Order: sequence, then structure tokens, then C-alpha cells
Amino acid sequence: MSSDFDATDFVDSDFQAPNKASASQAASMAATTGRAPTREEVDSKVGETQQKLAELKRIQEELERERAALEETRRRQIEYQTGRQEMLQNLTRGVGLLEEAEFSARRDAEQMAKSLTDMREALVKVEALHEEGWNKENFSIELTRALTTIENARMEWNAARLKFSVLSGKSPETEDQSANRKNPLRAMAELSFGELCKLGLALTWPVALAALAGVIILGAMLMRH
Repeated sequence: MSSDFDATDFVDSDFQAPNKASASQAASMAATTGRAPTREEVDSKVGETQQKLAELKRIQEELERERAALEETRRRQIEYQTGRQEMLQNLTRGVGLLEEAEFSARRDAEQMAKSLTDMREALVKVEALHEEGWNKENFSIELTRALTTIENARMEWNAARLKFSVLSGKSPETEDQSANRKNPLRAMAELSFGELCKLGLALTWPVALAALAGVIILGAMLMRH
């Protein structure tokens, strides 16, 4: 009785299917049944854990980049809001100050132009005075007329000097110094901290010296007793 041996005749298909399950499923089955996991099951579990850690690390790096981008955006938004508010305040104040200064300068320029015209007219009138053409008949009248012209020119000159300090040879710095002399508090406010300290020392050292002398005299008297 001779027949060929076929190994597939002894293979149980029901037993072969569970062997094709993943190692993770086997590990979970081992945990359920309470048996010790095999080497292959542990290696598979370690690999799965490493993959999960790598994925979590990748997600963490993406979140870190997103957070850095959001922080940069927030910083720029704060810079924009702060800068906008600052420039609105500065520009509004600057426009107001320059408009006031422009109005004052325009008014001064108009007054200066008017004074310049009046002074030119007065100059022409004074230059037109020539006593060589006077005679005995018109001497008194021409002299009175000339004195009136000169007096009017003098009034025009004095009025211009009061309006414009440049006619008196004063510069703006000289005017500020004169104002500081008239207003000591304003002059002290413009001093630096070191200058104020020197000024205070200069004002108080006589008092301190007198107090020190008093202490020395008192000490000497106590030592005698």
C-alpha cells in the first residue's frame, strides 16, 4: 500500500488563521488570558510605542511652531495698536501746535509787512526834507512841517521797536534770558539736577557753617564744665 504523502492533509485551516493575526492582537489576547507575552509580542509593542512617541513628537513640534507664529502675530498686533495710538496723539498735538504757530507767524508777518510799509513811507518823507530850499518867508512853516514829519517818523520807529525786538538788537536767546531774570522760577525749572544741587549748596553753606560753629562752641563749653 503505497501512496504519496501530502503535508496539506494534516494542516488545520482553523488553527492557521489565528497564527496570521498581528502581534499586537496576540499581546492583547495574552493580557486577556493572563499568559506571559512572547518575545515577538513585546518587540511589536515596543515598535508601536516608538511610532506613537514619534507621532506625538511631530505633533508637539507642529504645535510649538504654531504657538511661535501666534506669539509673533500677537506681538505685531500690540506693536501696531501701541504705535497707532502713539502717533495719533503725537500728530494731533503736533498739528495743533503748528497750526497755532503758523497763525501767530502769519499774524506777525502781516504786522511786520505793515510796519515795513509805514517805515518806508516815513523814510521817504524824512529824506524829502531839505532845508536848503527854505527862505525867510516859509522858514517857520517849513520848520514846523519838518518837525511834524520827524515826530511822526519817530512815533512809527518807536512803535516798530516795541513790536519787533530785532530793531533793538535783541536776539530770541536774549529775550529768553531776560524773561528768566524776570521769572526766577522759570529759570530754576530749566536747570539740570546737578546745577540745582550746586545752587542749593551755594545757598545753604553759610547756614551749615553757622550751625557747625555753634556745635563746636557748645562742645567746648561742655568740656570746660
